[in-house]
Amino acid sequence: MATRPTGKHHGDLRNALEQAALELVAQQGTFTLAEASRRAGVSVAAPYKHYADKDALLASIAQKGYEQQYERFSKAIESAADPVEQLAAFAAAYVQFAADNRALFEITFNAGLKKTRYYDLAVAGNRVLTLLRGPAAQLRDDPHSAIDLIHTVGAVAHGFAAFLLEGVLGDPADALESTMERAREATRRLI
Repeated sequence: MATRPTGKHHGDLRNALEQAALELVAQQGTFTLAEASRRAGVSVAAPYKHYADKDALLASIAQKGYEQQYERFSKAIESAADPVEQLAAFAAAYVQFAADNRALFEITFNAGLKKTRYYDLAVAGNRVLTLLRGPAAQLRDDPHSAIDLIHTVGAVAHGFAAFLLEGVLGDPADALESTMERAREATRRLI
């Protein structure tokens, strides 16, 4: 009697499924739990050992996206002393993150997840927001105005990232540096 292979997860089913989902999103823009299971080399029932459904898997991946963004954005903000330049550096880092991690970027921002349903995802997203509050609060006295500034700068950065990924600004590999600079400059002008 033939036995079923144990799969590629080597005891780390969560990471194997998350990596499989990211690869599928990179290749085809979406995935099913069954496809992720096959890619990870496990049964279609295996994901349910760790995730209630596809959205729970997406939430776990998006949480990692926010954690990676926090690390990158922290370094970008620390690279400047002036709050305008800190937010400009954030905008450039945002574009760079999207270019370097397209599938993760897509899942983090386009999966349609409700953060109220996933506590850890909400915490990770709020951590990024809190990071940006520092420079924004130096530029705006009112907390509501500071949040509005963060949202506006984030929208500018997101727009440039989306344009880059969609090829609106030329070949993404060739246009990365100029798009990062455009995001920086647009943020400076905005503020």
